[in-house]
Amino acid sequence: MNIYIVRKIAFFIFVLFSSSSFSSSDSLFSAGVPSLAPMLKNVTPAVVNIYTINEAQEKNNYIDDPFLRKFFNIPGQPKSKKRNRSGLGSGVIIDSKKGFIITNNHVIAKAKDIKVRLHDGREFKASLIGADPASDIAVIKITPKNLTSLKFANSEKLLVGDFVVAIGNPFGIGQTVTSGIVSALGRSGLGIEAYENFIQTDASINPGNSGGALVNLKGELVGINTAIIGSRGSSGSVGIGLAIPVNMALDVTQQLLKYGEVKRGYLGVSAQDLTGELSKAFGINTIRGSIITRVQNNSPAEKAGIKVGDVVTKINNEPIDNTAAMRNKIGLLKVNSTISMQINRKGKIINTNVKILERKISKQSGIKINTRLQGMVFSEIKENMPEYGKVNGIKIVKIKKNSKAYSVGIRTNDIILSINNIPVQKIEDLEIVSGKNDSEIVVHVQRGKRTAFILLQ
Repeated sequence: MNIYIVRKIAFFIFVLFSSSSFSSSDSLFSAGVPSLAPMLKNVTPAVVNIYTINEAQEKNNYIDDPFLRKFFNIPGQPKSKKRNRSGLGSGVIIDSKKGFIITNNHVIAKAKDIKVRLHDGREFKASLIGADPASDIAVIKITPKNLTSLKFANSEKLLVGDFVVAIGNPFGIGQTVTSGIVSALGRSGLGIEAYENFIQTDASINPGNSGGALVNLKGELVGINTAIIGSRGSSGSVGIGLAIPVNMALDVTQQLLKYGEVKRGYLGVSAQDLTGELSKAFGINTIRGSIITRVQNNSPAEKAGIKVGDVVTKINNEPIDNTAAMRNKIGLLKVNSTISMQINRKGKIINTNVKILERKISKQSGIKINTRLQGMVFSEIKENMPEYGKVNGIKIVKIKKNSKAYSVGIRTNDIILSINNIPVQKIEDLEIVSGKNDSEIVVHVQRGKRTAFILLQ
């Protein structure tokens, strides 16, 4: 028998035998037949369709690429055409009185116009309240009357095997409902977002579902549908959908509503995954955890007595299996909160408390180092950056268009891996390896998956 049919039969059997736990108003029965319709009747009005207009620049990947222009000696700057492009997604009304809607940041990013269509067909122009690219959460607002909002579940109580329903606007065809189960919890290290703690579900999720609701059988919001994992060349669901847990989404939302941004705490360390070889070398009897490779001066970690070589095994009594898990845990904590940490130091278990402080990203202008780096502003790669734990280098956070670096193709968000073949990771490294004179330097730059050596004369 087809596995899809078997799963659906199991679903209805579950519905049949669990119906007694629901009140008559929330009954899963319609005319004596197992059905999700009564629950969805109350839920679907709270899920909206989102349509955006973005102004995009059309580029020729070859002619407009600064590295290739330099290689082929193409003079001048590339001329790009600006055109409007439409986008689509979904959203969830979380406050019916104030008109607040949660969606994904990537749904509304760079949009110059946001339109919301309600379940009853009404359309409204929405305004952006705040967005957090690191978690892919955004909050928009509309001002109509008679809205419906969703109740929130506690996503920390979700279990693998729980039945869930996904609601959204796949491919822009209109509101669609799909069902499935929670396939896994705490998915991270996928490289989709800077902070990842996904709910995995086999409920069908497709392009356009992003920002929509993942609800339990009580009609409570458990997650925000965000992404799919598919095979190469596939544009639709293959049974692996990912949703941001509602607890995480609401924590981010509260800060966006209060501050217009997310203020994240930081620990002040660099770390890497613990391996069997490292475990043996450090005399530790576990291979799960994150080993500290660097402790910043005057950081919360240093004040708490954390040292290089310590292995973080638990935070707030929750196991830390790898560096990604530690990064997510710390990055999602509120500023000035105090956490408990369990560390393994050469086989000895130590428990300590750490007060998480607001991040202060160190930046420095290149003009203070080598004049060939003039016009650039640098930042060390910090825990809230998507490159953290994936690449070692210095990030360019700003560059002037009239600078030498810009003229040879270096751009904002490029990563400097080395200067004169000497690796750089800290701001002070730039001064050491490049010097303070006017000598030419060779800069090794990474952009995405590509790298290039660039001579600054």
